[in-house]
Amino acid sequence: MFGGLFGKRGNGGGRGGALSGYAVPASAGVLSCRVLDPVHEPLRQAEFALTDTAGRKVLGGETDPYGTLLATVPAGEYRLAVTSDGYTPHHTTAVIDQGLHADLGDVLLQVAPQPSLPEPGDWEIDPAHSQIGFTARHIGLARIHGRFNSFAGAIRIAERMEHSAMHVVIDAASIDTGVQMRDDHLRSGDFLDIGVHPTIEFFSERFTHRGGTRWNVTGALSLHGVSRTVTLDTQYLGLGSGLEGETRGACRATTELHREDFTLTWQTLLARGIAAVGSSIAIDLDVQIVPKAAGRGEGGAESAGRGGAG
Repeated sequence: MFGGLFGKRGNGGGRGGALSGYAVPASAGVLSCRVLDPVHEPLRQAEFALTDTAGRKVLGGETDPYGTLLATVPAGEYRLAVTSDGYTPHHTTAVIDQGLHADLGDVLLQVAPQPSLPEPGDWEIDPAHSQIGFTARHIGLARIHGRFNSFAGAIRIAERMEHSAMHVVIDAASIDTGVQMRDDHLRSGDFLDIGVHPTIEFFSERFTHRGGTRWNVTGALSLHGVSRTVTLDTQYLGLGSGLEGETRGACRATTELHREDFTLTWQTLLARGIAAVGSSIAIDLDVQIVPKAAGRGEGGAESAGRGGAG
């Protein structure tokens, strides 16, 4: 695989050996492998983690566009884990000798069993077991974490998951960062302006399977009187049973918003020109859904129910 650079597999040596022309510290060696799918095509951006015998992470990253992992690491014994969404993880041991090249050859990942999708029908978000959180940069240093405590959502699962729809309604006044003065400011006209825009809404009719357990959920986010297209990078976690035997589905999702896109332009600068509040807001969702109870009225999820029904 790296014959032109390293010579034959397992060969190595000093500066005149197989690593000739490749700068390697005296106490290190080189580790390489190529990650392939079941039909022997390279898996790009497969994730790898190298840990030492004490379980400490030494190196992590992704394979290159040709599925290759190539790293220079201190001599020693390591545990290598290779993962890629939709495939069964691969674990192996690698021994790196000083000045030598440990070529693990081809690492073949097998397709992992896919979790069952929710049954077609009407489902709803369980707020007691879900969270809508966000993170913002503060004064260019620390991060501020917050969440919304009140929200409702409905999902209509179609016969084909790609044709499903969802509608989520968030009570803007329920924003919570753990500091009352800051939360009051966020509710004011400088930010969310909850007197004029009491809710934040997300509606989607576009579910796109990216492979494995990964989906893109794309829709319109209405915030502060402005609607923008937003895509949630979603990992589907599968189905399970709750304490009362009820069926539950779960997923995690992330996205990034920019305040200026929603005319949330209030800003003040510190003495050195550093913004008090960063422009980018990271959104993190942990969601559980349950089948909508038969005969339940619209109730608190009225808007979400109508939206989910499409």
